[in-house]
Amino acid sequence: MTDEPEGPPVHVRTAFGVRDATPRPRAHLPGPAWSCDGVLLRPVSDTVLAAWSAATIEDLGAGGVDGVRLARPVRASDGRRVVSGWSACHDVSGEVRPRHDDVVAVSLRLHRALARIERPRFVDDRDDILARADRMAFGERTVTLDAETGGDLFAELARRRAAAPVVSQLVHGDLFGTVLFDGSGEDVPPAVLDIVPFWRPIEWAAAVVVVDALAWGGADAGIVARWGHLAQWPQMLLHGLLFRLAVHAQHPACTRESLRGLEHAARVITELL
Repeated sequence: MTDEPEGPPVHVRTAFGVRDATPRPRAHLPGPAWSCDGVLLRPVSDTVLAAWSAATIEDLGAGGVDGVRLARPVRASDGRRVVSGWSACHDVSGEVRPRHDDVVAVSLRLHRALARIERPRFVDDRDDILARADRMAFGERTVTLDAETGGDLFAELARRRAAAPVVSQLVHGDLFGTVLFDGSGEDVPPAVLDIVPFWRPIEWAAAVVVVDALAWGGADAGIVARWGHLAQWPQMLLHGLLFRLAVHAQHPACTRESLRGLEHAARVITELL
């Protein structure tokens, strides 16, 4: 018996043109992934989202993103971007590293490029944990949260929420723990494999990275001040914290113990409010 996820099946490798490759697991990536002769194959849980992400990265590819490598999608032989729950892209070097300020910088660079992308229609139709938490954070939806796993703290912090006049656009709202850094030299830009879309301010997306870094990444409290020049920063941090609290409280694997990181982030952030 093993808990290791299974690699890409033969028919998936065949579809993406790497049938005879020996799948080699890639460690230190966001989720399971296998390298097959220069093609990175990864299982996806949401095929619509994965196909949209690949199409959007293809669209960005023409102009590129200054200072960020985008993993170029690979289509199957019949043109599909997802085959039997698997997506493919050109393999990129690097691994997830605790370079939290650099991830915030990646967020800002990426979102400058994403500003021209129109609002995806499915963003408004989604009803998963992330979508519900996003709407709750901005006061657009009410969901009963378990008090012990974040509901009480959410309610307390929500009373400090105020309107923040910042422009919304397409943003990647889950960059923490997903940006890859190549250790071979500073001249190799960080890499992004896909996009998790939200229609929110770019400052909010940066704030979510900071919240995650404080809660789970061991970031120093000074990271909050280092990005204090961003518009409506205290409220963006609060909205990011409310988002993560709502995600945590709804997640089936959450526990009172796993809430402690967000409680720490709340103590740091509330000093600004």
